[in-house]
Amino acid sequence: MSKVVVGLSGGVDSSVAAYLLKEQGHDLIALFMVNWHERVGAITSECTWEEDALIAKMVAKKLDIPFHIVDLSKDYKKRVVDYMFAEYQAGRTPNPDVLCNREIKFDTFLEEAMKFDADFVATGHYCRKSEIVVEGNTIHQLLAGKDKNKDQSYFLCQLNQEQLSKAMFPVGELLKPEVREIAREQNLPTAERKDSQGICFVGKVDLPTFLQQQLEPKTGNVIEIPAKFMEKKKQVELSEENYKKLCFAFPYKPWNGEVIGEHQGAHFYTVGQRKGLNIGGRKEPLFVIGTDVKRNIIYVGEGQDHPGLYRKGLFVAEEEMHWIRQDLKMLVGEKREFDIRIRYRQPLEKGTIHYKEDGVWFIFKNEQRGITSGQFAAWYIGDELIGSGVIT
Repeated sequence: MSKVVVGLSGGVDSSVAAYLLKEQGHDLIALFMVNWHERVGAITSECTWEEDALIAKMVAKKLDIPFHIVDLSKDYKKRVVDYMFAEYQAGRTPNPDVLCNREIKFDTFLEEAMKFDADFVATGHYCRKSEIVVEGNTIHQLLAGKDKNKDQSYFLCQLNQEQLSKAMFPVGELLKPEVREIAREQNLPTAERKDSQGICFVGKVDLPTFLQQQLEPKTGNVIEIPAKFMEKKKQVELSEENYKKLCFAFPYKPWNGEVIGEHQGAHFYTVGQRKGLNIGGRKEPLFVIGTDVKRNIIYVGEGQDHPGLYRKGLFVAEEEMHWIRQDLKMLVGEKREFDIRIRYRQPLEKGTIHYKEDGVWFIFKNEQRGITSGQFAAWYIGDELIGSGVIT
């Protein structure tokens, strides 16, 4: 059997992953990551890393496997948190969980695991891995988890073949209730523990307070764009060849709408956001439909069906395209249909990827709500995640 380092987080999923691997006869070592020490902006004081580490150590003792702690906080701050701040500063909305998996769990943490002469690193992700041989080369496939409600393949959409070759996902074939049941049957300390929420390894935070560590508040105008104005503009979007009008949000101008309030910084807001505007007196709630960090303006629309929230497509710069399946990489001039996801737990949507000289255009069969710059678009064939890219 293989020597496996399992990333024990103090949660039920990684605990059951460790139990399953032990039952399979693998030589196991438990390794707990400390990635964040600060509590600035924390909504709750619960679930500090010290508590998580204690629970993880209890699980390791219960399973009779060696337990170690590694502090990766310097790398995490540099490669995940600083990236977050920079993206928000630029008016984009990053996904720290995707970055955490690419930069920490399957990079820095993987390096630490290899110091134990491990063959594999195991996590509690709800996804699966398979292998096929293409033209004599072994290809590692990243597949959706069996539990469609918990599938976490999207969070691993930036992994490469080398990282996948070292990965194991023991709970990927299970449903979440089955994982809980195994934990109860084995009397694991995490059996009834709640799932973690919020930013990967930081926890549940008040995002504006968290971001104010590096981003200064700056008063600006909130401008409402009437739905009728947007409907008039949408009539211009006539064909798939009209890529820019299909894929980019309409370039709002201050004179297109009415100033209805103030905010404390456009970089604190994201498209589709409802909370935090603090503007009442409307029949329907207001939603952010666009931000301009240069002029420090937030554009809003009334109602969750405001046309400013919807777009037919999105754009990814060619250098931001990442192919897990390099053998399926497209060439300039090609177009190909995929199932596409633009956020975690969003249903897969039918769309066509058009590879052009100026970049890559994603055209959806149906308009998509809340396409957000800085997030990741991931594309699938069936259950297999093929690649991903950062939305411009």
